[in-house]
Amino acid sequence: MAVKSKMHLFLFLSLFLFLSLSAAENNDSSTLPLSLSFPLTAVRHNSSSGSESSGTFRAALIANRKQNPRLRTASYNYKLLFKYSMALIVSLPIGTPPQTQQMVLDTGSQLSWIQCDKKAPKVAPPPTASFDPSLSSTFSVLPCSHPVCKPRIPDFTLPTSCDQNRLCHYSYFYADGTFAEGNLVREKFTFSRSVTTPPFILGCAKDPSDSQGILGMNLGRLSFASQAKINKFSYCVPTRGRQTKSGSLPTGSFYLGNNPNSRWFKYVNLLTFRQSQRMPNLDPLAFTLPMQGIRIGARRLNIPATVFRPDSSGSGQTMIDSGSEFTFLVDEAYNKVREEIVRLVGPRIKKGYVYGGVADMCFQGTDAVAIGRLVGDMAFEFEKGVEIVAPKERILADVGGGVHCLAIGRSNMLGAASNIIGNFHQQNIWVEFDLVGRRVGFGKADCSRLP
Repeated sequence: MAVKSKMHLFLFLSLFLFLSLSAAENNDSSTLPLSLSFPLTAVRHNSSSGSESSGTFRAALIANRKQNPRLRTASYNYKLLFKYSMALIVSLPIGTPPQTQQMVLDTGSQLSWIQCDKKAPKVAPPPTASFDPSLSSTFSVLPCSHPVCKPRIPDFTLPTSCDQNRLCHYSYFYADGTFAEGNLVREKFTFSRSVTTPPFILGCAKDPSDSQGILGMNLGRLSFASQAKINKFSYCVPTRGRQTKSGSLPTGSFYLGNNPNSRWFKYVNLLTFRQSQRMPNLDPLAFTLPMQGIRIGARRLNIPATVFRPDSSGSGQTMIDSGSEFTFLVDEAYNKVREEIVRLVGPRIKKGYVYGGVADMCFQGTDAVAIGRLVGDMAFEFEKGVEIVAPKERILADVGGGVHCLAIGRSNMLGAASNIIGNFHQQNIWVEFDLVGRRVGFGKADCSRLP
């Protein structure tokens, strides 16, 4: 289940393409193994409306190609750098010729969509501009007769209908009520003249209030990862709010393809579900982890492991989501966490205050470091000793107005019956999604100091 809450923590990834490409020995791009690197810089989110911001961006792309006649398809291996702010925005070149478009990287949803507007300038648009379909020779709109537009597609529960032009129209609600709609279309991602993806099915939205789209990266057959046939992707989130000596925000990294650091990752096997296994509260396409418990300081909370696994209705599923800022827990787990926080620092909790309608472990005008010392580290425990650890220095999120909150909310206040690990608790950790091995890997890192 995708969670697009107004309190999402967003990471910014932005790409203004400068291409350096070695000469090809073979003009057939389908035989080329690729090694592409995308160094990026980005601006911090400054929007008061809660949506992603626009701004100026600069970056460089270096692509290297080597001939290998044994390969029949291109293998993708991309590295991108981003600055940590409030959304993970991937700037990708879409269409022919390419137009750079900003898309929120979301491991919690399937449908990818972009903002479309035929009023874009007749020159290469800036990254903040909407996509202009009329400028792309590879753009096409799906008719209502297309199979994807038929109702009850097993792994694509997107409501579709025919519009007045007999084109396939979609409408999508996220957990906080955010709404996206438009037409389903086909378009390709064009990284260079000889390196492109196959044409994708994605949404073409028309919403003048937001210039970004969504890059759906879950396990669905129509996600970006599935349609691009990517075997792995990974990201490393730098410490939130920490500035470099120059005063700029630190950068993290995002890979499409193999990560050279993965040799020291520790892996957790994903829980998988049969296509026929339909439960009302289960998202079978999410990255579902077998979490076993939560530890605060030296104390392992008295929460049965069954609380973190789906029951017969699907409630209790634990997923990892790049599109959520906070971590969300079902009531049985949340109440145990709150009991421990009250035991440790109860008198300092801001009475009667609930941030975003979901989080009530907040502190006004209090030294966050001092609270952290009293509480200790927080760890989410998995099998084989694998853990996601939030150190005591970073267990509280600055939510503005002098208020700091434990970055955990009640999932039922989102209308969800799931445990969702947000990217606040993924700081300074490599998170790798191995789609072939059906597992997720974790590795400690100083994400702001990566080469």
